[in-house]
Parts: sequence; structure tokens; C-alpha cells
Amino acid sequence: MSRQSAPIVLDPAAGDADAENRLLRAQGPAARVDVLGVPAWSVTDPVLLKELLTSPDVSKDGRRHWPGFDEAVRTWPLALWVAATNMFTAYGGDHRRLRRIIAPAFSARRIAALQPVVEEIASRLADGLESVPAGAGTDLRERYAVPLPIAVIGHLMGVPDGRRDEFRTLVDRVFDTTVTPGEAAANTRTLYAMLDGLIAAKRAAPGDDLASALITSAEEGGEAALTEEELRDTFLLMINAGYETTVNLLDQAVTTLLSRPEQLAHVHAGRATWADVVEETLRHEPPVKHLPLRFAVRDIPLPDGRVILEGEAILASYAAANRHPDWHGAPDDFDVTRLTKDHLAFGHGIHFCLGAALARMEGETALRVLFDRFPDVELGVEPNDLRPVPSLISNGHRSLPVRLRP
Repeated sequence: MSRQSAPIVLDPAAGDADAENRLLRAQGPAARVDVLGVPAWSVTDPVLLKELLTSPDVSKDGRRHWPGFDEAVRTWPLALWVAATNMFTAYGGDHRRLRRIIAPAFSARRIAALQPVVEEIASRLADGLESVPAGAGTDLRERYAVPLPIAVIGHLMGVPDGRRDEFRTLVDRVFDTTVTPGEAAANTRTLYAMLDGLIAAKRAAPGDDLASALITSAEEGGEAALTEEELRDTFLLMINAGYETTVNLLDQAVTTLLSRPEQLAHVHAGRATWADVVEETLRHEPPVKHLPLRFAVRDIPLPDGRVILEGEAILASYAAANRHPDWHGAPDDFDVTRLTKDHLAFGHGIHFCLGAALARMEGETALRVLFDRFPDVELGVEPNDLRPVPSLISNGHRSLPVRLRP
């Protein structure tokens, strides 16, 4: 394969992500890209990506391992993605310490205890949709896919009902890759002010929630305790990761099923389960297309002879890797009966998403409740008319028009 002549400039508005992913894969196991002005290696080969995600030669700590860190913090719209001090950006012992503190909140027992809460939230939202007249349209993303995970993460973190929409707006801007550096910085300041307010409120009146437990850990954890900066940025991580990704999972699952009624028929006939739908959606349309950033701790040779040099940035391109032709047969087909639905939607290795089990449970519950209540739901527009959210990170639609009772 010939060497790539120039970096591929990733589209911040994600106008045609599928075409862009095909272009990236055509460059070999990794492609040189421009991520809003930052040079990086987009890794699209799943074998190579798994190797890098588990390698000690790859770090998520830009402060220690990326020469471009200081400049990015000043000028890059995605500065928050590398500058936050939490489990997401930690490396080595720091990562193990932070993950150990947070992991108990996502144990199998705690997820099972949350299932009735998710069921109640989904049923309540479906009750609200009952008021939509037959034949009338509604935006299912706005009225179901968005409020459900907001309510779940709000319950988990103890975010007051009256503050959840504010957090939603701010988190949306974190994933929006069309904002200017100044707009991104202003959004970060506002978001941190709200997080500081939440922490202060929880200190004054602790509750039975993860936020209060994290504050207790920060104050009583001894040598393993969270610093104040780590505490605030862990709040940021929990709210960001627990909201946007699940919104997109529900959005893409509903969109794909309504675009391919034969796949929904498999579920109704018992040939597939809602768990199958969730896993195939995560493979076919992962909630996160590209996840910034990782960094080479030392030179890393690639299978085609090129080298990722020490200090260069690495972009985990999950959407392109999930549909790599060497991994799955007919990778562009959405097939809920597919026997092997392996994917990288939740990452791989030590940074595998702690909230994966919660996201899967939310997805299965929300889809079951929705289609049980509205078995004849249909798209209100042609699939090609749906517009993507303006993000090279987030993989969803700006709206999801449907008719619940055609």
C-alpha cells in the first residue's frame, strides 16, 4: 500500500461518517489525520487497536506523554478531553487507583438494583408519549432517548431534577466539535461552576448516591483519596459518560430497527432478543465514533512499516474498526441474528468502560418498554433525511422524528 501523502482532515460536523471511515480504512491499519488542527494517528484495524489499547507503550496522560499538551490546552476546542484529571486521562498507577475507587459503584449487584429504577423511568416517559395523537409526529430523541439516561445518571449521582437540563446542555457542548476554542472554554468554565455547586451541596447534605460516596472517599480515603481536582473531574466523567453515549445508543437502535423492519421482526418472532439489538447497534453504530486521545510513550512500529513516533497522538477510531472487513462478514449489514457481534464500542483493556453493564441494561429496558407500548411506531422521515449531531466524537442524530401510532 502506498504511503499516505497528507493527513485526512476529519469533518467536525460528521457530514458523512461512513464515507470518512472507509477512507480511513483504505490507508491501512492506521491513518494520519487532522483532528481540529491537532495531528494524530487514527487506528482503524481492530487487531492493532486492541494491541495499542492494552499496551504500556500507549498512555492517556497528555501532561506526561504529549509534547503538544500545553498548546492544546490553550487553543484546542477539545482541550477538556485531554486536560481533565480523572480516570479517563490517567496512566499506570494513577489509573489503577482511580478505577479502584469508582468500580464498586458499577458492580453487578448495584446494576441489578438500578434495573427497577430504569424500568420506572422508561414507563413514565412512555406514559408521556401516550398523549401524542395518532398520526402525529414527535421527536423520540428529545422525548425519550435524551431524558431517560439523564434521569438515570441524575439518580445515580444525586443531581437535583431542576439542574439536569442545565447539565444536559453543557454536556452536549462538550461533544460538539463545531464550537470555537473560546466557546469551548466558556462552556468548560460554566460546567465546572455547576460541578462545584453540586459538590458543595452534597457536602452540606449528603445523600445515598455516588456523588456523596465519592466525596466521602475524597475526604476519608487516606493515601488513595481523590484530590479535589480529581473529585471534580470524576464528577465530570460520570455525568458526561453516563449521558451522551446512552442517548446515542437508544437513538441509533431505534433508527436502525425502524429503517429495517425485518430486523425488528426477528425480535418480535423470538429469533433475537433486545440484548442482541443492543450489541449489534453497538457494533454497527457505536455511540462514540472517535475517542480522543492517547499518546505514544515510545516509538511504535506499525504492521506496514510506518512508525508512530514517541509523543505522537493516537485516535481510537471505534466506528471504523467495528466495521473492518477482516473482523466481521458483511460488516455494513445490521443483523440482530449475527452470531458474533464483537465490538470496541466500550473500548478494550484497562480503560474498558466501567459503565458498560449499566448502558446495556438501560438500552435493553428502554427498547423493550418503547416497542411494547408502541409496536407500530415508524420513522417520520426517510432515513437519509436524518441529520447527524455536529460531532466527530458523538454518533447520533439531531432529532429522531417518528409517528408512534401511524
